[in-house]
Amino acid sequence: MNEEELLERSAAERDKIFNCYDRGREHGAQIDSWEDPGYEVYHTTDRYGFIHDKRLPRKLETNEIKMHHIEMERVKKWQKMTKDWDSPITKEKLRRRIYKGIPDRFRGQVWSLLLGIQTLKREHSGKYEEMLKLARQWSTEIRQIDADVARQYRDHIDYRERYSIKQRSMFYVLAAYSMYNMEVGYCQGMSVLAGLLLLYMDEEDAFWGLSVLLADKKYSMHGFYIDGFPKLNRFIEHHDKIMNKFLPKLKRKLDKCGCDSILYALKWFFVVFQERTPVSLGLRIWDIFLLDGDRVLSAMAYTTMKMHKRYLMPLENLDEFCNYLQIKLEKDFRFDDDTVINAVERNMEELKRGKLDYPGAPLPHELPRFPFGTFKEPSFTSKVGRRAEEFSDAQHVLRESVAQRSEMATVEETRSSPLPGDPPSGSELGGILENLSTRL
Repeated sequence: MNEEELLERSAAERDKIFNCYDRGREHGAQIDSWEDPGYEVYHTTDRYGFIHDKRLPRKLETNEIKMHHIEMERVKKWQKMTKDWDSPITKEKLRRRIYKGIPDRFRGQVWSLLLGIQTLKREHSGKYEEMLKLARQWSTEIRQIDADVARQYRDHIDYRERYSIKQRSMFYVLAAYSMYNMEVGYCQGMSVLAGLLLLYMDEEDAFWGLSVLLADKKYSMHGFYIDGFPKLNRFIEHHDKIMNKFLPKLKRKLDKCGCDSILYALKWFFVVFQERTPVSLGLRIWDIFLLDGDRVLSAMAYTTMKMHKRYLMPLENLDEFCNYLQIKLEKDFRFDDDTVINAVERNMEELKRGKLDYPGAPLPHELPRFPFGTFKEPSFTSKVGRRAEEFSDAQHVLRESVAQRSEMATVEETRSSPLPGDPPSGSELGGILENLSTRL
């Protein structure tokens, strides 16, 4: 095919995908049977809208009833706080109350206030619609966004059906953002952030929330998603420093079994522990992340390893470590949410005393280089969808980082006494990385 034909094919593919989302689930929509999962919805949906693979108990347990009463009492306090958000009294009590837990009915409003979304909307009126319009004509990320939207949060009632209202909103938000921040465009993991915001706010608010998360230095997630993933590498290195200082025996055990930190911590940092912890705990972590910023990531990573040390130390190989940290903890964290969040707060102070509470301010190359919302016509290669690498972004960063860090671990291995368990072979490692990256 010549260049003109390739451009026409790419434009036709983009138009076709947009048309599917514009049409939604109306009569005549082409939706394959495999795209809509089958669930026994009403017996298996929890209070947050997530669907489970077995029926939930008809009666609330004693602890759940107690927590429900506590939350109802907190609702009254949060009603006053949100009405007087800028008052000195609210500012004085805000941190303590967020660490105790934001009532679910107030999450959208509080998240919006913490992120300053309404101010951004006023300052950039019409910008979201402008970016979405540009995306329809120019975005080179549509195919990947569509693929990720199709699998993101499919265990939630709002995203369960293909081309549902929320699926469409997620697609539009990510498509518009791919034009607003063309330096990042779209990266796997951003669908988790957009999808979570959309559970509690409308489409345009979620767009501006995503923008704050990437651009504001308090969160600076831009550095997680740009080429080379510089912030991810920096946070992984900082996590290793924490492990070496505070949990040295566990760190040595992980190293001897070939369990590099990036294998389990990548998604912790990429998507703020979402999909790696139970839903209720993930929301509590997100609450304090929006309050205190990215220093929460290192504290929660340390807390997780510290609280689970006794369960991790007996494990003998890489598969067991990955299964525990990637799968088991998402289903059952072993500790209730309040215990975990209280531990995070204490551990932040412990890390502060050890001068390891914060990896530091974002480095210049982690920050946006160009003004947002400035259009630049994509290159021909981007337009036709050619990729410079065989692997996805997630696979690429895993392979490169693990390869470099494995070389260093091999050198260190000769300096210390051996522990049971050999590091994985190259073929085994490749399979593990591909499996991990598909879960992003």
